[in-house]
Order: sequence, then structure tokens, then C-alpha cells
Amino acid sequence: MSSIVVSKLAWVLPDGRPLFSDLDLTFGAERVGLVGRNGVGKTTLLKVIAGERAPRCGSVSVSGQLAVLRQSVQVSLDETVADLFGVRDALALLARAARGEASAEDLTQADWTLEARLEAALARLGLSAKAETKLSTLSGGQRTRAALAALVFAEPDFLILDEPTNNLDRDGRAAVIAQLAEWRAGAIVVSHDRELLDAMDAIVEMTSLGAKRYGGGWSAYRARKATELAAAVRELEDAEKRSADLARTAQATIERKMRKDGGGARKAAKGDAPQILLGMMKERSETTGAEHARIVEKRREQAEVDIASAREQIEVLQAFAVKLAPTELAASKQVLRLADVTAGYEPDVPVIRNLSFEIVGPERVAVVGPNGSGKSTLLALITGVLAPRSGEVRVMASWALLDQHVSMLDPTLSIRDNFLTLNLGADENACRAALARFMFRADAALQIVGTLSGGQMLRAGLACVLGGQKPPQLLVLDEPTNHLDLDSIEAVEAGVRAYDGALLIVSHDATFLDAVGVTRWLEILAGGGNG
Repeated sequence: MSSIVVSKLAWVLPDGRPLFSDLDLTFGAERVGLVGRNGVGKTTLLKVIAGERAPRCGSVSVSGQLAVLRQSVQVSLDETVADLFGVRDALALLARAARGEASAEDLTQADWTLEARLEAALARLGLSAKAETKLSTLSGGQRTRAALAALVFAEPDFLILDEPTNNLDRDGRAAVIAQLAEWRAGAIVVSHDRELLDAMDAIVEMTSLGAKRYGGGWSAYRARKATELAAAVRELEDAEKRSADLARTAQATIERKMRKDGGGARKAAKGDAPQILLGMMKERSETTGAEHARIVEKRREQAEVDIASAREQIEVLQAFAVKLAPTELAASKQVLRLADVTAGYEPDVPVIRNLSFEIVGPERVAVVGPNGSGKSTLLALITGVLAPRSGEVRVMASWALLDQHVSMLDPTLSIRDNFLTLNLGADENACRAALARFMFRADAALQIVGTLSGGQMLRAGLACVLGGQKPPQLLVLDEPTNHLDLDSIEAVEAGVRAYDGALLIVSHDATFLDAVGVTRWLEILAGGGNG
């Protein structure tokens, strides 16, 4: 039976810091989603399993054939779909047979079902490409789907997939998710796509402390994490109650001792008890009191340790939440209007044709469509980067754009300095309070933006744009979840949910769009139409 066994595995970064250590994992004929914060070592683990990197210590035992899908599929100019599937020679043999040029030996080796099977494998991933189609003519997303189709076609024992839905449009994501839902051999999938992760049989969460396995897909994993959070909250409440009870007990003991000592002093003053007996009583009282005090102090210290541990666990498990100032956007205010707009970067090739569209009040609108259909062109029109060929574009409210690179932030400045630049008139206290709401507290607010991870940078962008006293009334987001880890995505969701203005979001991430409460969809069709 095919399996992958990871035993006591460790990996150390070039600077000597451990990335992970003592990993013990077993994978069988199941689909496993590998999740964790960016930089925790997910991709490195895949490369070690695939034999592309040697571990610092420990071992990986693989029984069965592995097939690996890269994040980006590199191709040469002449490479075809047939080359990707490794069937060029087999198809050439069939072509010779069709022309009547095949030898008797050729005919015995011919796979007469090959062409139909290849076509079916591509169709399952939503591709109409032919065997002779050059890979260089396909988009990046199409090449990713073709590569996955080729892996599945080879029927390996394990698929190793690193972010297979990154940069795919909605149809591409749906095709990949459907293909993996049907896969019955082994698969290890690194992904931040929660819809894809919901099709998994198990989730393995990697942290700096190691790896933990959860049965079921993403929804079951989140439910288990919610249970763990509830347990941590109960532990905190219990520890705080024990600490309070011990404090009351200690105070009561002190008061009893004071009353007892007072009684002894009064008896000694009367002189009706032998001095030696009074001395023995005093010594016994002091010994008993000191011992009791030590026990109470030890229990109190343990309760404080339990409180700190529970609070730390809650901080790790608790979802990020934020409060924002209101935009004061009226429900009837027209925020954006496009009237019969035609536009494109090439004079004779309009990407958008005759588009009319408006946003009124705090609507939440998702812009969707195939890659290359004109979504980015639409954002360029709205933000004034591109002028329409014909028609009118009007933005009638304050607005801000957060693109994938958060280019509105100066990478050479700190988060604090970016906030003060974008929020003129804000004082230091308001700045620090706003950044703290987005988890940039104390020295974290002084980090240089250019040194931040993708998730931190987008969170910093949200803090600087939405954290001021008067957030913009229209927020435009361009693929906000691309390349973010799941914790970062959920932090972005929390910030966007707290925003009460109008939203225009370009995204292929259906789970994200649902989580932020999208109320309307604008579909940009290939060829410039809209639905």
C-alpha cells in the first residue's frame, strides 16, 4: 500500500534558525491540506518529501510514485500539450498508423484510446486544447490546469500540489476543485483556498511548534479550532477564579491570624498562662502560618501560570476583530457611475465595450470574469489611470485602492509614518491607537513597510486607509487574498467586514467574497461584454 512517512524531520535556514523540527507525519491514500502561516515551512516540506531538498536530520520514506505540480509552469517556445503529457512519441505512432505507414510492431504497441483519454483529461480541467497546442500560447492559469491534467493522466500514487489555484479565474478554480474532489489516490496540497481545502479528507496545520492533524476538510478544522478556543476561554475563567479564591483565602487567613495573635497578646497581658506555654503556642502558630502561606503562594503562582498560558492560547486561536470609524455614507448617495463606457489600452482593441454600471450607498460589489476579460482595465478606469475611449466614468465619493502590492504605501517608510502621511492632521495617539487595532502595537508600528510579509503589508494598508477618523466612502480591492496565508486572509476579512462604506472587489476567491458580505456581482465577460 502506498504511503509517505515523515519521521523526526528537521530543516534549518541558512542563518542557522530552525524552520521546523521533529516532524512526524504519515500520509496514505487520502487528500490532505497543508496549512499554516507564510514562512512556517510548508513549501520546504513539500520539496523535502519530493526529494528536491535533503533534510537537516530525520527521514522521509516514500512508497509509491510521486507527481509534483509547481506554482508556476515553465515552458519552452516549442513545447506542446503532448510534451507535457509525455505522449509525443505515442501520438506520432498513431499518426503513422492513420497514414498506413506503421509497421506490424508499431501496431502492437499502439494505444488506440490515447487521444480520447488525453482529450477527456483536459476537458475535466475545463480545457479545449489539443495535443499539438503549444504551451506558450496558453495563459499561466491554463498552463497550470494543463499540468494538473497531465499529472492526473499519469495516475501517480501521490499528487504534491503547491498552491494549485493561485492566479486561476473562477472557472479554473472550480475545475481544479472538482478534479481533486474526484481524486481517490494520495494528495498533499498546500493552499490558502478554503473552498479547495473543504474538499480534503484531513488538514495538517504547521506552526513553529510542529504539526497537528485534524480530520475532515476546512470547515471541520475551523469547527475544531472554535472548540479549542472555547476550551481555552473556560481554562482562563477557571484559572482566574482559582486565583481570586486563593487571594480571598490568603486574606481570610491573615485576618484569622491577626485575631488569634490579638487574643494571645491579651491573655499574655492578663498573666493567667505560663510563659513557656505562651511561647510554644506562638512558635506553633508562626510555623503553621508560614507553611500555610507557602502553600497558598505556590498555588497562586500556579494559577498565574495557568492564566498566562490560557491567555496565550486564546490570542493564538481567537479570530482577529477590529472597530472602525463610520464613513457616514448615505444609503441613497451615488458613489460610482459608468455610462456606456468603451475602453482599452490598444486603440483598435477595446477590452470593455458599452459598459454601464453604478454603485449607490454602501453596496458591496464583486467584479468577476475570466482572466484577461478586462477586470484590471475596469479598475484603471475607476481610479483614473486610464481614460475611456467613449462614455463617462464618475467617482462621486472619497475613495482608496488597495492593490495586490499595496502600492499606496511608501516601502521606505515605517507603518507609523505611512499612516501620518495618509491621514493628515492625525496626532501620535490617534495614529498608535489606529495601528494597534490592526495588531501593530508598540514597536511593531515602527516596522519599515518594505520589510513586511504580504499579509502584514495588506493589513498595514487597511490600517492606514481605514484606521483614520474619516475612512474613504469607497474602497477598491484588487485580488486582496492572492498569496496570503489563511491567518492573513481572515485578518483582511475582519477589517473589510468592519468597514461600512461601499466596496468594489476584484477577486476569484468565492469564500472571501461570501465572508465580507458581497451583495451584488458584476461579471465582465471575455470580449468586453458584461453580465
